[in-house]
Amino acid sequence: MKKLFKHLSAFRDVKCLLKGRVPGQLILQYTDICNAKCPQCSMRVEENFFRSKMNIDRAKKIIDFAAENDIRALSFTGGEPLLFFDDVIALLKHAGSAGIKYTRTGTNGFLFMHSDKKDYTSRITRIAEALSETKLYSFWISIDSVDPAMHEKMRGLPGIIAGIEKAIPVFHDYGIYPSVNLGINRNVGGYTIHTPSPLQMYEEFRNAFQRFYRFVLELGFTIMNACYPLSVNHDGHAGLSPVYKATAIDTVVRFNAAEKAVVFQALLDTVREFKDSIRVFSPESALHSLIKQHTRGNGYGYACRGGKDFFFIDAKNADTYPCGYRGAENLGKFWELNVKGMDDKKSCKECDWECFRDPSELFGPFQDLCTRPLHFLKQYYRDKQSVKMWLRDIRYYKACDYFNGRVPPDYEKLSRVAGRRYMNGEDK
Repeated sequence: MKKLFKHLSAFRDVKCLLKGRVPGQLILQYTDICNAKCPQCSMRVEENFFRSKMNIDRAKKIIDFAAENDIRALSFTGGEPLLFFDDVIALLKHAGSAGIKYTRTGTNGFLFMHSDKKDYTSRITRIAEALSETKLYSFWISIDSVDPAMHEKMRGLPGIIAGIEKAIPVFHDYGIYPSVNLGINRNVGGYTIHTPSPLQMYEEFRNAFQRFYRFVLELGFTIMNACYPLSVNHDGHAGLSPVYKATAIDTVVRFNAAEKAVVFQALLDTVREFKDSIRVFSPESALHSLIKQHTRGNGYGYACRGGKDFFFIDAKNADTYPCGYRGAENLGKFWELNVKGMDDKKSCKECDWECFRDPSELFGPFQDLCTRPLHFLKQYYRDKQSVKMWLRDIRYYKACDYFNGRVPPDYEKLSRVAGRRYMNGEDK
């Protein structure tokens, strides 16, 4: 029966691609309330604005409509969504019952404070058990720096790294394999990286990323994702008006286009190095496209599917937007949209929000093959390296069980698909 459902699901995705669309994704901001001090986010606790939490019944209505309209992936984000832990558990259960397969949520880590308390293990056990009773597909924990003191200072959440290390085995016991989310910033290596030399910047970020990957492996993580730096109003993107305030003007996350290309190259080279030891979500093909865009212009890569197949809903008014950064384009209430008939003419590459950009890059070639194969061939001859990276990404994603956070990694498969030859960019 499992195999039958798997084949039916794959058929539905292919049918979607043949219609010129990709499987739908929805990011639901349940709240913009937060208890952390992250310098890379304008929702940090010190920011003075009216805070909101979505009505839970309204959220359930959105979920039901999403399920009826072939939304395949649903993320509950914030602010800090797990400030309302019981609500999020209820919404995850509702989404699972509605038939949405890929459900995600995560935390800034506040849950892991006070790990020296006697009741810590029992408290984490209750959290892990509650999550395990849902159909949650992926659970993320944010970490910003290889240095615990630096990370905890940035977040304003003392003691959480020690708490995370204690909590991960408990999560594993309940069949939850958390993903670590790195929000790329200048402090990732434990000190602030500022250098005018591209070569020196590459070397420093390369070293920082390598140390970070080793650090999270030691903590017990089995899945790794990188959130690309966002400072959209301060990097030549005047047309964007974020409704999702996960962006900031702080220099720790501000990079110009040339610096971003260097940082993404350092990340790409690190991703290749560690793919056989941890499930790395960041696609090589997407990073390659971003490097090209920041060095040669927007003629490279695929446009974001935001407003076509991907959508963002804000906590304040429960309004729908093409993404969290096109805030001037309010699409109204999600349950009133013709989701399957959305025809957003805008070809947007204005920001580097990996939540939408990465899947857009991964689905783009599939869409071309199904609806305009000549365009795919043109892309191949224009940039063969990109297509080869994409094919490797697809093989690797399969070896990672599509980053199913409910199963442990199969290191034999990872090694077979992403071994040393893979690290050097060679096909196996």
